[in-house]
This record gives sequence, structure tokens and C-alpha cells, in this order.
Amino acid sequence: MITPVLPTYARAPLSFVEGSGPWLIDDKGERYLDLGAGIAVNVLGHANPRLVAALESQARRLWHTSNLYRIPNQEKLAQLLTENTFADTVFFTNSGTEAIECAVKMVRKHFSHNGKPEKVRIVTFEGAFHGRSAAGIAASGGEKMTKGFGPILEGFDKVPVGDEAALRAAIGPETAAILIEPIQGEGGIRMVDAAFLKLLRKLCDEHDLLLVFDEIQCGVARTGKLFAHEWAGVAPDVMTIAKGIGGGFPLGACLATEAAADGMVVGTHGSTYGGNPLGCAVGVAVMEAVLEDGFLEEVSRKAGAFRQKLEGLIAAHPDVYEGVRGEGLMLGLKCKAPNTDVVAAGYGAHLLVVPAADNVVRLLPPLNITDEEMAEAVARLDAAATAVEGKLKEATG
Repeated sequence: MITPVLPTYARAPLSFVEGSGPWLIDDKGERYLDLGAGIAVNVLGHANPRLVAALESQARRLWHTSNLYRIPNQEKLAQLLTENTFADTVFFTNSGTEAIECAVKMVRKHFSHNGKPEKVRIVTFEGAFHGRSAAGIAASGGEKMTKGFGPILEGFDKVPVGDEAALRAAIGPETAAILIEPIQGEGGIRMVDAAFLKLLRKLCDEHDLLLVFDEIQCGVARTGKLFAHEWAGVAPDVMTIAKGIGGGFPLGACLATEAAADGMVVGTHGSTYGGNPLGCAVGVAVMEAVLEDGFLEEVSRKAGAFRQKLEGLIAAHPDVYEGVRGEGLMLGLKCKAPNTDVVAAGYGAHLLVVPAADNVVRLLPPLNITDEEMAEAVARLDAAATAVEGKLKEATG
């Protein structure tokens, strides 16, 4: 018999009712240290007072009017984003996958608007995750994402990350854009080399393509820069964001240059809830927090200290952990033991980590986690590893 909630998730037997900072409390009163942050969403932790105040203040005034009218909070958030990024304009959504849909439409509309309607194809990369909408699963392209959902939306050409020959071969007269995550999150915290991102920019300029970065998971200060592509010194034409920008409130956005967005005129796109007063009030508070002097530098400092502790953890448990990868506070522990065992052992240690592809567990804590909380996290990862080692010994007799 089907459950009232559609059973599309293999949910852990945990139910949380309260949170504060990096801590969650379940329905039995047990306290857990959250290194998942809602999968890189709660950048300022649970129930952050600054975000609570912004939401409560707006909730007492106005919740929704629709995009038929000007929305002051939306305009303020757009101004903050355009002043601090490559972009000239922003379309607000409720989620990352909606931002991807907007980006795909924007790319194709740009070329149609400029007399090149044949340019509709988008080059994407193996191991990518771009959401679960029709365009998102087509862009990602893996069987796990697409099986049973055919016919799959046409127009996406997938190549291996870092394979210049395959990339060049995929570019043809119908190619409109290249879409890539600067750091693959679901793919296992896999970094894309700065040199490869620079090559993408060069090829886009040479072949009249738009470069689209998906920073839904790696953006909004997660890596110690406001956006991850800044480490490579490369700017896109279009960028999708979500997760961290709302700090826990559903919010996403598609950012673009004026040239890339030239086809998106009145009537070409829309959203009932996107950019609503509540979401944008929280988004403004998030942006103001991460843009404060020293915030990004502190993320990088904490990341360095955390990584050093993790290297010691790996050395102490070579049968469980293999290495650490990532940037800033978007880190992945490559496991030798099954990553699902590590996640389960984390529950036993009252620690939440997030699995990913390539046998990785993701460590995505709130960006304002303290040094003491990071030390506690490592201690709990150590306890989880010890539990996994015990399980491995039992299995081998």
C-alpha cells in the first residue's frame, strides 16, 4: 500500500523537529551535528536569528502579490547579485531545477532572437546533476535519472570532464552553449580544473556559444569565494543558483549578462511564486551576511583547519577513508568502505553527512560553523569510522 507521501526517497529513520546553528534535535530529544546543512542549503545554520528576523518582519507585512507588480525585495536582491557578480540581470525561481529550465530557455531564445534558430544543442558533462525536471534529467543524461521517463528532451550532448578532444568533437553548427558545474556535487565533489574552465570560455568565444555555470550547490560563499568559478578567474554568460541563496527558504535564480538575456522579453518566461516577497527578504539577508567584511576569508580559514583535521582522520582509518577533496566548506571524503555504511555509522554517532557518487560522503556544514563544532565533527567522524571498522571485521570473520 502506497504511503501518503509519495515514496520517491529512501528516507533515514530520523525525524527532526528543531534546529539551531549546525545542530538538529529529533522527535526523541536527541541532538545531531548536521554536516549536510540540508545539502548545502542552510549556509547560516538552522533558525539563524538574522534570517528568522527578516522572514518574520516580511511575513507580518506581505507574503505574495505575483510578478504582475514590482516587488521591492526582489529588486533589492537582484541589485545585490548584479553588483557582486558578472551578471546584469536576474530571474528568480523557487528551486535550482527551475533555474536550469530558465537557463536552457534563455540559451535557445538568445540564438533564435539573433537569427540563428538552428543553434539549440547544449554540451554537458558526465557525472553532472542539473535537477529532476525534463530539461534537468536530459542535461544530466545518466540512466539512473532518465530511465522510464522517455522520450527524453533532445538537444544535449554529453562528454567526459577534462576531455578536450571529445569536447571539441561535440561542438557543431547547432551547438548553442556549454553547461557545467565548477564543482560536481552529486557527482562526488569532483573539482573541474581551472585550466579546463578557461578552455570552455575560450571555445565559447571562438564558436559563438554561451557558457553556463551551474552553481546551485557550490555557489553563495560555499567555497570561500562568493561563487566557485571566481577561483578560476572565468566568468560565464549565464549562471544558475539556489540552495544557499535562500538559507533554507525555497529560492533560486538564473543570472545572466545583458547580451545572453536579450531574447527574454515580456511573455517569454514567468513564475507565480518566483521572487516572492518572503523568499527575497531572506535572500537579501543571506547576501548581506556573506558579503560582510571577512566572511569569505573566514570560510577559507575554517576550511583549511577542517581539511587538516580530516587528513589526520584519514591516516587513522585507512580502511574506511581514502582521501579528501573539494574547496572551502564543500568537501568530500572519498571512502574505501561503502559510503552508505559511513553515513549509517554517522547516524549512530549523532552526525549527519550526505552520500554522493564515486563512493564519497559530502561534508557541507553551515558556513558559520565554529572551530569547536568542527573538532566535534571530526571526533564523530572518527567514531563512525571505528564503527565501520568493527562491521568490516565481523564480515571477514
